[in-house]
This record gives sequence, C-alpha cells and structure tokens, in this order.
Amino acid sequence: MKSPKKIYECTKCGYQSPGFLGRCPECGSFGTLEEQLSAPPPSASPKIQRRQNVPERARVFSDDDSAEIERIKSGIAELDRVLGGGIVEGSVILLAGEPGIGKSTLLMQLCAHLGVSVMYVSGEESRGQLKMRADRLGAGGPDTLVLCETDMESVLSEYDRVSPKIMIVDSVQTMYSSSATGAPGSVGQVRECTSELIARAKQDNCAVIIVGHVNKEGGIAGPKVLEHMVDAVLYFEGDRSHTYRIVRAVKNRFGSTNEIGVFDMMEDGLREVPNPSELFLASRPNGVSGSCATCVIEGNRPIIAEVQALVVPTAFPSPRRTADGLDYNRMCLLLAVLEKRLGLRFSGSDVYLNVVGGFRLDEPAIDAAIAIALISSIRDIPVPQDVIAVGEIGLAGEIRSVRTAKLRAAEAARLGFAKIALPSYSSKEVGNIECTPLRSVFDLVRLLPKKEG
Repeated sequence: MKSPKKIYECTKCGYQSPGFLGRCPECGSFGTLEEQLSAPPPSASPKIQRRQNVPERARVFSDDDSAEIERIKSGIAELDRVLGGGIVEGSVILLAGEPGIGKSTLLMQLCAHLGVSVMYVSGEESRGQLKMRADRLGAGGPDTLVLCETDMESVLSEYDRVSPKIMIVDSVQTMYSSSATGAPGSVGQVRECTSELIARAKQDNCAVIIVGHVNKEGGIAGPKVLEHMVDAVLYFEGDRSHTYRIVRAVKNRFGSTNEIGVFDMMEDGLREVPNPSELFLASRPNGVSGSCATCVIEGNRPIIAEVQALVVPTAFPSPRRTADGLDYNRMCLLLAVLEKRLGLRFSGSDVYLNVVGGFRLDEPAIDAAIAIALISSIRDIPVPQDVIAVGEIGLAGEIRSVRTAKLRAAEAARLGFAKIALPSYSSKEVGNIECTPLRSVFDLVRLLPKKEG
C-alpha cells in the first residue's frame, strides 16, 4: 500500500496543491492553504455498502414522469411557501444561518408538523438537550427518531435500518467520514459527507435537510461547491436585536427563488407571520422626518417596508456613512445623484440609513423611497404618512419603471395608503389608488409638503 502524500488544501474553496502557496490561485484568499494527508479512500465496509441500482435507460419525457414527483407538506405554511409548496421527495435542502439564529428550533418544530417518519441526526447536542428543547417547543412524537452521532458511517447504517421518509442532519460541519481526510468541518469532510447524503436521498427517494453554519463573511462555511450539489439553499436571516426571522430561498430546483417566509421568535418557538407588511409598519412614527414606506416583491409576495434616514452635521474629519438592511454602495450612488441633480450637500453630514425590523432590501425599486427619506431628513420635512414610493433611480436622475406595479399598488391600498408614487410608465397600470407619476428626482421633492415659514 502506498504511503499517504502531503498536499495543501484551501479551507475556503477546497483547491488542492502539491506545495505550499501563500495565496490560493482559485479563490484568491491568503493563508488558507493547510497541510493535509492524501490517502486513497478505503473500500466501504459491508454495513454501508451501497446497493446496486438498475441502470437507467435514456427515454423521452412522458406524463408518468411528472407523476413521480410528490411533495410532503411541512405543516408550516411560511416554509411551504419558500419551498414552492412542500418538501420534494428525494430532494436535498441546505438550511444555513448564523449560530443561535433558530435553525434547530425551526427543524424541531418541523418534526412535530410533518406527520411522516423522520430521523433527526444531531452532532451538536445530546439526547437530553434535544429532549429539553422538544418539551419547550411542544415538538417530538412517535414519528421522530433521534440519533446523536457524528460518524457518517454509523449514521448511514442506522438510516438503512429505520428507512425514514425525511432525514435531518444538524449540522454537516460536525459530521466525519473515514473516506476523507481532515478534521470535521474541513472542506474535504463537508464535501464527502454531503456527497454520501445526496447519494442516499436520490437512491431511496428520501428527503434530506442539511444544516450548515455561515462564516464571518455571511457565506456558507465549507466549499462553495456545496451550494451547487444540493437542490435547494435556504438562508435563515435575522437580527439578534429583533425577534423577526426570515427564511429566504436563494436556490430552488423545484420552485421559485427569492421567496421568503417570515417568523417571529417567541419563548415557545417560532410563530408564522402571514402578513409581514402590517408587522413592519406597526410602530411607524407620525410627523417625523426621514421616513418613507416602499413596496418590494419577494418571490410572488408584495411586502411593504419602512426606510429611515438620518442626516446630521458631522463631527468627524470624514463624514460617516452607515446602511443597515441596505446595500452600502447603492446608498453612496444615490447620495451622489442627489448632490449632482438637486444640489443637496451631504459632504458635511453623517448619513445613516435603516430598514425597520431587521429586514434586508436588495431590489432597485426601493431607490425612490431611499431618496425621499434622505431629502426629508436633510430638509427636516416629514413625508406624508399615507404616501408610498417605488422606483429605480438612474445616474442621470431619471426614475425607471418597475415590474408588477399593479400588485404593489394593490398591497398599498389594502394597508390604507392613499397615494403611491410610481415611475411614469408603470403608473399606467394602476387604477385602484391615487398615483403620482415620477419622471426624475425633481418629482420626488414635490411629494414633500412645503415647509412653513
């Protein structure tokens, strides 16, 4: 038998090199190549030997193909919305989020609502700790089998014995396989363990949910290829200072992406929020400058959110710029446009932007609301409470059209807004609410009432 050779593997992307390199040529990271031992994978033991499948034959599509795909209702409407209607049999779902955000809580509640056989594999908690969590959440039942194990061979052996309909692995960073080198959580281990789970899911038509942690940059810890291997990637987002939690689909082979599910973290677990717009606008102040409402489309769902801006004279040599829940570069672009086109001076002021509720907005259609909030704050003129603004702003100060204007206007009218400001082209689609057409940033100024005196 050949002796193992030394290789250097990037802990961020999985790139392998026979010699040490200060910078990874694949991802460009510095100091991420660590020494590993390269050994041929041992032959699988009899207890985890894969069963031989009948070779698949190439054929054309038929009506029977669509009938083979079935979905399992999770019993949690917000989660089913994100997944596209339920959990697809044989699919592999990656649920990622920061430690302590509520991933395990969500999955424990999921076990109580599924109504099918579930094997919950935990590599982070003991059986006693899981029992305490289940009692607090009112979860657990005769259909849920708990396995506290980190050895992948043992996990797959127990899986073959019980044959569950759904398997949950919490988390993949704690799993270890003898077929790969490195410590648990390393690039090779995460990749190998995920490959084994995917193979079983496709072979037995069992749905597998994998929990993954995120790194300090906000990406999933482990190789980037992990997101390409699975069928769906869900991010569990939230601010520790708020109780709101958002499950966002960034990849879904069996449904639409960018769908979100909103939850409220309570003492007894996560509660669904079927109407997030009312939640985000519940404590909106009246008669205060720097606040403007907008409507974004998350998947097929319109959500109204509040954008806040605060512009104050700076006490620093270089003015501060802070954007919470918004893209920082987008904020800088809008500040430059307002300075150039409207003559407003932000160079001597600190600028703070915030989205209420810990919600994150990435759609360009929020530009108009951000601009109005900035103008309102620097001039200290409150935006009328019944006005909502939607529109993308270009570098020339023009306001470009947005999609699904009719859907946004209907949501605004439902929540009691009397006027919606839309790009002139999109305003033609609206008829159930008073509409103010926007052509340029000059029209945004006209939405503000004249300041007394």
